[in-house]
Amino acid sequence: MLAIVGASSGNLVEWFDFYVYSFCSLYFAHAFFPSGNPTTQLLNTTGVFSVGFLMRPIGGWLFGRIADRRGRRSAMMISVLMMCGGSLVIAAVPTYEQIGALAPIVLLLARLFQGLSVGGEYGTSATYMSEVALKGRRGFFASFQDVTLIGGQLCALLVLVLLQQLLSTEDLRAWGWRIPFVVGACAALISLWLRKSLDETSTSASRQARGAGTMRGVLKYHGRAFFTVVGFTAGGSLIFYTFTTYMQKYLVNTSGMNAKTASNVMTAALLVYILLQPVFGALSGRIGRRTSMLFFGALSVIGTVPLMHAIANTSSPVTAFVLVTIALAIVSFYTSISGLIKAEMFPPEVRAMGVGLSYAVANAVFGGSVEYVALWFKQAGTESAFYWYVTVLCAISLAVSFFMREPAKEGYLRNEP
Repeated sequence: MLAIVGASSGNLVEWFDFYVYSFCSLYFAHAFFPSGNPTTQLLNTTGVFSVGFLMRPIGGWLFGRIADRRGRRSAMMISVLMMCGGSLVIAAVPTYEQIGALAPIVLLLARLFQGLSVGGEYGTSATYMSEVALKGRRGFFASFQDVTLIGGQLCALLVLVLLQQLLSTEDLRAWGWRIPFVVGACAALISLWLRKSLDETSTSASRQARGAGTMRGVLKYHGRAFFTVVGFTAGGSLIFYTFTTYMQKYLVNTSGMNAKTASNVMTAALLVYILLQPVFGALSGRIGRRTSMLFFGALSVIGTVPLMHAIANTSSPVTAFVLVTIALAIVSFYTSISGLIKAEMFPPEVRAMGVGLSYAVANAVFGGSVEYVALWFKQAGTESAFYWYVTVLCAISLAVSFFMREPAKEGYLRNEP
């Protein structure tokens, strides 16, 4: 359990730092992109958010190679240290008014650096946590990766809500938005200290095996597993970011709520979402990973369009909370086991590379573009088309899951000590 805590602490920090950007963009968009209406400013900041995702495949490849050839512990320590550096840069970068066009350029570079870091974090932490989890309870223990992933979002929201209570909107727009980035950088240093004490789970034999930590080793011998993960991650990442990071903006821009109310709704919804992860993770051990994925795919295809329409047409925070929570319960069939189900498909010598790279490719293309695509549809006057876009990708995830083997039975972790 101590190993789970140590590994997941870094995961929480990584995602806190990454999501703080999204949640605080309502307050700093004008500082880097001063011209245009609020939707245009948000479109620019979410464009930078999306570009950060493009670094994830590179991070998945780089840190997957390090983790498979040098050890999981080393890769996890480097990734959290890089996230710390990126947060400090954003906290200190001058505004457009102070240094002109250089300001958004520095912001972009910092986000690229963070994208590289978080791209490497997912594969290595998912690999590590699946390898230290106890047999028979892997679904439960591995779900803590997504507990901390969502916890990073929740902590980012809680910090923002606290600042909204302590500072005026003018202060938040002027300088208050920098505080969460400083908090994240400090937390990363604490996580770095915790990760130093972790035991290494990879063996000398796996690190020196033929093809260890290489793309060739993944694609030549485990190509089916790689493309299966890409297939179901596309829809999973898309709907996850739709009902988490983008939903705050959706409640403000589409439902018409004020920023503070939207933050409170999402804070409550994410808290429930966290509590659901171990429950759904344990459930997967009883019904099977594939069955969980089939439930996710079917329910998301049926529910996305009506839920998005219902949220758009409600002005009640309580109703919005209930609707968002229903959506997140559906997503939990996927997120609670997302790291484990990927890790169970690859052998130790290419596990971090296989998990990290396949996830990062799908996540960069479909997850990272959520806010940009959604706002683009809104600006074009066809916002409902975005709901169908999410539905189609979830249908693809359903199809991939239908033809997928049961990882818990076919995967490599079942034969490991």
